[in-house]
Amino acid sequence: MSVSNATTGPASSLRFGIAIVVLALGAIAGAVFAAHGEIDGWRWLHWVCKPLTTVLILWMAWRAEPAVSERYRRWIAAGMLCSLVGDVFLMLPHDAFVAGLVSFLLAHLCFIAALLGDSRFAARPWGMLACVAYGVFNLWALWPSLPVPLHLPVVVYVLVLASMGGQAVVRERQHASDELATSAHWSMMGALIFMLSDTLLAWDRFRFVIPLSTVWVLVTYYTAMWCLARSVRGSR
Repeated sequence: MSVSNATTGPASSLRFGIAIVVLALGAIAGAVFAAHGEIDGWRWLHWVCKPLTTVLILWMAWRAEPAVSERYRRWIAAGMLCSLVGDVFLMLPHDAFVAGLVSFLLAHLCFIAALLGDSRFAARPWGMLACVAYGVFNLWALWPSLPVPLHLPVVVYVLVLASMGGQAVVRERQHASDELATSAHWSMMGALIFMLSDTLLAWDRFRFVIPLSTVWVLVTYYTAMWCLARSVRGSR
């Protein structure tokens, strides 16, 4: 049996999925139960499990067979690699929010590049306009509480994130009834859930405290990443 078949068989996929869920739960539990401002066992659990979860999801995307295209696979994997770097920056003991923001900005640019491989930018504009309007509304609502040095970086990030979500919707509509329909559906789900995850993170950080925010942010983040990884595999 080839390595590719071994990593994509039903039993292997089930074990792989269980490993992702277990690591994601470890990352969430470590963040929730870690003592504030201290480096304890729970904190270490979070530090270990958070990047490892992303690594496994990246590996899932890289080994998916049959792939929609090698180009699509490479750009999705590049986006997940940038997301992995962002994961590390955002969990450091000192504040590296801007570095994390830049890492995820690059990730979304990679995801946009993947989506543009088989869809034209804003070919069906209503989905794009809806996502941009959603981003602008959140930006308007958060603006009074954003630190001045973050104004420009956050504006750029929101526009890129909204464009990524909008292009995923465009791609889903464009391929709704052809051989790319399954991939397009998963990529749209991943992009929109990614927007939701970042919305929760931003509101909790800059507007008001969301109860159990870490749980909701990480659950939506890993769900979004899993959907994007799943979008690499085409229909047999």
